[in-house]
Amino acid sequence: MDDIAPPSSPRLDVRDLRVVLALASAGTTARAAAALHLTQPAVSRALLAAEDRLGTRLFDRTPRGLVPTPAGQELVSGATRLLLELGDLEHRVRAPVAPSIRMRLVCECYTAYHWLPSALVTLRKSLPGIHLSLAVEHTQEPVPALVAGELDVALLTTSSVPRAGIECRPLFSDEIIFVMAASHPLASRKALTRDDLREHTLLTGQTPAAESHWFMAQVFGRERPRLRIERLPLTEAILDVARAGLGIAVLSEWITTPHLGKGDLVVKRLASGPLRRPWRMAWRNEVQDAALRLHAALESSVPRGLAVG
Repeated sequence: MDDIAPPSSPRLDVRDLRVVLALASAGTTARAAAALHLTQPAVSRALLAAEDRLGTRLFDRTPRGLVPTPAGQELVSGATRLLLELGDLEHRVRAPVAPSIRMRLVCECYTAYHWLPSALVTLRKSLPGIHLSLAVEHTQEPVPALVAGELDVALLTTSSVPRAGIECRPLFSDEIIFVMAASHPLASRKALTRDDLREHTLLTGQTPAAESHWFMAQVFGRERPRLRIERLPLTEAILDVARAGLGIAVLSEWITTPHLGKGDLVVKRLASGPLRRPWRMAWRNEVQDAALRLHAALESSVPRGLAVG
């Protein structure tokens, strides 16, 4: 048999890929260092070394943090797939006949249910042996259900997670925006202020208490003004009421964008800057191996326009 020529040696290794993914997820070297259990200088050196070996810049340094360049986006997409495939290969080698694992999953924010079911269908082929079921009855109180063992995995936005027995990692982030009718008195404003939110009715969904607290802290700091809030069950209903000029919708951009474009609604942001909401994946230690595979797969399925981490 003829000798098989060995493949060319890649310029990056697994550690480089993990650093790049952590930076894309976290947005800063400090947060990436914390996720990787490394020092910030070590992460900065690793990034510079990877960029030097590839001969291209992977991230733009902006006031909002590290933003992947087109080359960086290509590497993030490929690295996620490669690490997932490597993990699957190792798993098959260690245990060729892996037992079936069933995991119960819930999302803290109902907006994710517009994306997650279709994502899970796509992920089934890349997650052999893992069977996921949605436990939507725990949407309002996911963390207590996770601690009690009634759930295995939860996609969280703002709830705090106990350290004992629960692992938690960043997943992606979305932006909270303010949507109003084009005829609304504030529609001509370039941006909104806290006073604007005090003076007008805010339209939102059935959000958990933790998310409401997060919103108040992000927007008003230690102040606790008495706001006029109307809660509606569906995104379409919230936007219809906003379209009628009866309030300002407070929604995630990723779920709102498909409903815009007709010209009857306008999007506003706060003058103080973007209101970004972090998403995390939390799981019980008992499902660690399967959860890590799910986390990698979900990162690769993040909807276009969302920031990883």
